[in-house]
Amino acid sequence: MASSLTKDSVTPGTPGSEKTFFGHPRGLATLFMTEMWERFSYYGMKALLPLYLVAPGGLHMSAATATAIYSVYLSLVYLLALPGGWFADRVLGPRKTVAVAGVIIMLGHLTLALPSSGTFFAGLGLVAIGSGLLKANISTMVGHLYEGPDDPRRDGGFTLFYIGINLGAFAAPLVIGTVGENVNWHFGFALAAVGMALGLAQYLLGTRHLSSRSSVVPTPLSAEEKAATLRKSALWAAVAVVFYAVVGFSGHYTLNWLLVPITVAGLLIPVVVIARIKRDKDLDRADQSKMSAYIWFFVAAAVFWMIYDQGGSTVSLFADSSAKNTIFGWDFPVSWYQSVNPVMIMALAPVFAWAWLALARRGKEPSTATKFAMGLILIGASFFLFLAPLAIADGGHKAAAMWLVAIYFVQTVGELTLSPVGLSVTTKMAPAKYASQMMGVWFLAVTAGDATTGLLSIAGVDLNKTGVVALQAVLAVLAGAAVWMYRKKVRELMGDVH
Repeated sequence: MASSLTKDSVTPGTPGSEKTFFGHPRGLATLFMTEMWERFSYYGMKALLPLYLVAPGGLHMSAATATAIYSVYLSLVYLLALPGGWFADRVLGPRKTVAVAGVIIMLGHLTLALPSSGTFFAGLGLVAIGSGLLKANISTMVGHLYEGPDDPRRDGGFTLFYIGINLGAFAAPLVIGTVGENVNWHFGFALAAVGMALGLAQYLLGTRHLSSRSSVVPTPLSAEEKAATLRKSALWAAVAVVFYAVVGFSGHYTLNWLLVPITVAGLLIPVVVIARIKRDKDLDRADQSKMSAYIWFFVAAAVFWMIYDQGGSTVSLFADSSAKNTIFGWDFPVSWYQSVNPVMIMALAPVFAWAWLALARRGKEPSTATKFAMGLILIGASFFLFLAPLAIADGGHKAAAMWLVAIYFVQTVGELTLSPVGLSVTTKMAPAKYASQMMGVWFLAVTAGDATTGLLSIAGVDLNKTGVVALQAVLAVLAGAAVWMYRKKVRELMGDVH
């Protein structure tokens, strides 16, 4: 992307040279490329995961178990974004934390490449830990490139960053998915490790262009706090080891002993974290009001992601078993469906960025609450659309691939009205005390949504049943209508944030 850097006037406070990245601080190019390669590795592995879990040549599990593992894994990735933000705020700072995360993710993918079910789950754990450390902090560093919440380039910068995410996500299933499905599953996982290595190298070479704020540890731990944290961590680790050793050696261990605690944690921890921030006496009335508004966005996002992330599990497994994965007589791997969403994001994100700016100039840009309502209604509509291929499959026929493409298209439009806007509003509304941690709180909405899906799968609910899909669609549309009805109240609570 270096050729895209052009000479421009110096923006006060912009780190690096006079060059810009599409009119944005040059550090955005570094973060764009880092996230692109990290997402290449992550989405490549994610596209293979449910298919590998059900494949006879893989772990040969049932679709319900595969959906549960997939959902719980995603839930854990986003759950760990919160301690990842805390680690940056209190220990290393965002810049160093992202470098450590890259190493852990790379090692995780290499572990996945080993042909053993035991090492496979260990690899998933490493990727989850590394992704948690990286996710909140790289987005926070994007925010550091701009001059406060009112910088008019801010939303556009996050949208460009979102394109980097989706460029990596688009290429990953085409490369990693093809190798994994058609050559060898573990070769595919090894390619994901190569992608993360490239991202880490690029990041280390480009850190000089980042804001100096990204190296700061906002609230460093004292020596006493470090000792106490280490003691507590060691205690909880010992409890977990002893508990699972007893369960394992007694012959009672099943996969649910691992899945259920993570799922319950994914539902309870977001509630506890937001309640703790709301009760913080250090926050003034304005910050408390913003947090009240933020709860609306959080709940809306949780409902959205609950349905959206099933595009990689419920819809993907449906494609594997009940769809004609052909276009004009040409067969393609099931994992390629996961490239549909990112390529549409890249096509439509610039259109949305231009549209929001054009509407803002005329004073007609929809409010954040209205954008969230639109996103919820669209994600509900995508599952109403899913009812058609389900009906075709129930009739004993294979559904055409274009039905699934249409589902991903509607979800993409919904995503563009909600996700980049949610990232941006989180950085705007975050109390200074919780700078990096608030980005972790945003990702907890994904945790809550995926944990709900995981819990339903563990409970034996068949998510590919018409009634269950229709119920989720109705829930999303009703949630969108509620956000739209109370949009003025939410706007008042947001105070000076636009």
